[in-house]
Amino acid sequence: MQPEINRAIEVLSVGGLILYPTDTVWGIGCDATNEEAVSHLHNLKKITTSIPLVCIVGNDAMLERHVENVPDLAYDIMDLSEKPTTIIYDKPRGIAKNIIAQDGTLAIRVASDKFCQYLITKFKKPIVSTSANVSGRPVPKSFQEIDKAILTGVDYVVNLHQDKKNSHTSAIIRLGNNGVVKVVRE
Repeated sequence: MQPEINRAIEVLSVGGLILYPTDTVWGIGCDATNEEAVSHLHNLKKITTSIPLVCIVGNDAMLERHVENVPDLAYDIMDLSEKPTTIIYDKPRGIAKNIIAQDGTLAIRVASDKFCQYLITKFKKPIVSTSANVSGRPVPKSFQEIDKAILTGVDYVVNLHQDKKNSHTSAIIRLGNNGVVKVVRE
């Protein structure tokens, strides 16, 4: 696993895109603090900047560095969730502007997958985590279902878990600083 982490970090460090297994589905990732890398990802997926993206962090400390105020309820939700859960937070910071939604929020998930945790912890920055499909096309349930345009459009394909099937996307919860909680996707 270490050689794959090292190679992925080399690519991320120069603004490249990686295709990698996440705690949900196969994802396209880039440095979530690099606006050029995020723009490249938008182009590959054929999405506009108005479509919000998810980023993943390696741990609670990294989450706290990139969100002005993490409500206490967020930790309860993460601890009690039975599946990976993405939370939409108010007032992100230290993130590329073109990853932040028009309403000033950012969707973040603390990675539960060991590979993702090690990768992000060693990279020391959040990574974009968006499904490995072109906009409007189905989310692939396995590596074998990933569109050729995605496979050839990224700078590096992580060589791990390519035989694993995973069709589960994360739950998404909007957690406002005003105390409002809204389930966006179960």
